[in-house]
Amino acid sequence: MYNWIGTLTQDQKRLQILARWMRLVPRPLVYATLWTIGWLICLGAGSVRQQVRRNMAELLQEETPGRIARFSREYFCNLPLVLYEILLDSHTLESTKDWRFLTEGEEHLQEALRHGRGAILHTAHVGNFFYYYWYLSQKYPCLTVVTASSPEIRPLYLIFQQLGCHGLDYDETPHLELIRTLRKHLAGNGVVFLLGDFWRPAFPKATFFGRETRSPGGTAALALDQQVPVVPFYGCRIKGFRHRLCFGPPVYLHEEFERHQRTEATNRLNILMERVIRRLVPGQWFYWFNSEERWEPTEQVKGTEQVQRSEQVVRTESADRVEDGGATVA
Repeated sequence: MYNWIGTLTQDQKRLQILARWMRLVPRPLVYATLWTIGWLICLGAGSVRQQVRRNMAELLQEETPGRIARFSREYFCNLPLVLYEILLDSHTLESTKDWRFLTEGEEHLQEALRHGRGAILHTAHVGNFFYYYWYLSQKYPCLTVVTASSPEIRPLYLIFQQLGCHGLDYDETPHLELIRTLRKHLAGNGVVFLLGDFWRPAFPKATFFGRETRSPGGTAALALDQQVPVVPFYGCRIKGFRHRLCFGPPVYLHEEFERHQRTEATNRLNILMERVIRRLVPGQWFYWFNSEERWEPTEQVKGTEQVQRSEQVVRTESADRVEDGGATVA
């Protein structure tokens, strides 16, 4: 997946030329073209498509094979749209923000900020999370933590840095400096935008989708130590190039857990993320392509369960072929 992104982000001169030409094309035609490209990528993705569907079948066990097939197509169709928005269309954000973004529950963030301790927006990599951070940065003093060391992904972060979005690089910033900066920002009643579905083998142990994994513990630590409210947040594509941004009621972790219960607090937040991915935007979670890498070794998954999931993937492929026979690209 990162290799695909890298082929698009490395040639900045070509992207600038393409961006100038794309301005002449009506948006509905751009959308239809990109959706078709994503559909063709899905058809030709081979082992990557199979891995995406296998991961979906394992984590969305309540879904039918037909719905898994639909979610996987949505996943592949969303990727070209997101890359177009970031690489070629981000310069229009200021002039298009009124029709591009629909917000729900933003008063919850404003309520959290009234305490004067700042607020943490806790979210997952769903929809076009770059755009959502840009929107928030226009209205609130925002700071985020990114992992921009990857040469394939770094150009995307640089674009939004040029648009005035501020972030700390997790890989380049010393840990103590990173924590101090976040604490100071919150103490000034700022907003910290943290993506809770990052995975690193050195992260603390946690539970996600009912499985042992490693999750960043920064949100829980800041919320418990400084009594900062956490506002669950997610964004998603709703139609064309329009996005919905949803803010949930503040979660006061310091009222539910002691300061030493960071793991329990992190698990509480992971449940909220899981609900978003599982129930609300199952086709727009970025990490479907490699989610199998984040689970801790365990004997919980028995051989019979593995066979059942393999059979479900096969049924999903069959259902997709039947659906594609009469499908139209919208």
